[in-house]
Amino acid sequence: MINALGLLKRRRFLPLFATQFLGAFNDNLFKTAMVLFATYAIFNDAKAEANFNALATGIAILPFFLLSALAGQLADSYDKARIIRIVKTAEIGIMVLGAAGLMVARAGHGTAGIALMLGAVLMLGVHSTFFGPIKYAILPQHLPPQDVLGGTGLVEAGTYLAILLGTVMAGWVAIEVAAGLVLVIAVIGWFAGRQVPPAPREGPRLKINYNPFTASWRLIGATMHIPRLFLAICAISFFWTIGSVLIIIFPPLVKNVLNADERVASLVIAVFSIGVAIGSIVINTMLKGRISARYSPASVIAMGGFVIVFSLLARAWTPAAAGRYYGWTDFIAQPLAIPVLLVLLMIAITGGMFVVPLYAFLTTTVEKDQTARTVAANNVVNAGAMTAGALVVLAITSFGVGPEDMLFLVAAMCLVSAWLAQKLHRACD
Repeated sequence: MINALGLLKRRRFLPLFATQFLGAFNDNLFKTAMVLFATYAIFNDAKAEANFNALATGIAILPFFLLSALAGQLADSYDKARIIRIVKTAEIGIMVLGAAGLMVARAGHGTAGIALMLGAVLMLGVHSTFFGPIKYAILPQHLPPQDVLGGTGLVEAGTYLAILLGTVMAGWVAIEVAAGLVLVIAVIGWFAGRQVPPAPREGPRLKINYNPFTASWRLIGATMHIPRLFLAICAISFFWTIGSVLIIIFPPLVKNVLNADERVASLVIAVFSIGVAIGSIVINTMLKGRISARYSPASVIAMGGFVIVFSLLARAWTPAAAGRYYGWTDFIAQPLAIPVLLVLLMIAITGGMFVVPLYAFLTTTVEKDQTARTVAANNVVNAGAMTAGALVVLAITSFGVGPEDMLFLVAAMCLVSAWLAQKLHRACD
């Protein structure tokens, strides 16, 4: 990965990296600001908070169901750089809507503000649906084969560092500042997107199928019959099912179990981003550029073990006095604070080590004129898996199960991911 950092000097990689980085930063700045504001300023009930997070997650995922097939077809039929410019132009309008929602909610009109914010979340889902296939599919087109894994790792590491910065920023700036920042970053991202070199289609132009249901079905059918892709997509999708559960339960857990305020919540969530970025670097170094699932089973099993440890630490946590939350200094002063942060970091590191090689499989198994559709098929299946995860959280929460108990479900799911990754390793290595 140290050698891969040299890719940042290349005209064929740096603008794409910057565009992806700014987009991930902006997306998470807005979404985290929205979730924290809703959790700490609008709702005052753990169940309502979990339900809102599940609803927001479901709305963000919906476009992946309906539009991933179309996004993949378009990306394999037209210049990917041109599509990036269109998507980044749309982002400016989406952030206008999102900023308006934040300000309306801040003014005390909670219902109207939530409606506008969720509308922006839906449109950001559309934005990500069309950009997602491109950010991976363009790499084999712009980079030589020996640099694809390094480029994939850099994109993943950069994405999660951007998530880190956006998440931290959301917890530490006023809601008015967040509303202004998302607009400014969207404009900067538009300029970065215009610098991405052309990436024209490499095969014949496809006959576009605009029916979201038949297109998705055919896309998945055309991809999943390849054993290597089938196993990679299943493993990635199960991993993101785990991710969706963690995303939904984590803010209420920080508020109601660790009794931390929104600034602590943003910083604690950001630990995940640091960890995934570290995991991306570590696994690339261990594999030395070779695309392999060799270490994925052990990585996700270790992740499950750390999830169990985190659940045990949460149960032993000393709660704050009734009616108050720990600030950052009070949080760090708690005896279990450092162990909690270190365990969260290890959950993320092992998660990054698991998933990064699997994404590299998607872009190197098929011909270059099929990579975007392959990533799009993966996104459709991922969306289904994440939706299932959100529904599971809603169902389990309705029975009064707390977030610290739900972490045991996450640990069990890690074992399934390990089984899938081991089958992929045996099939390909």
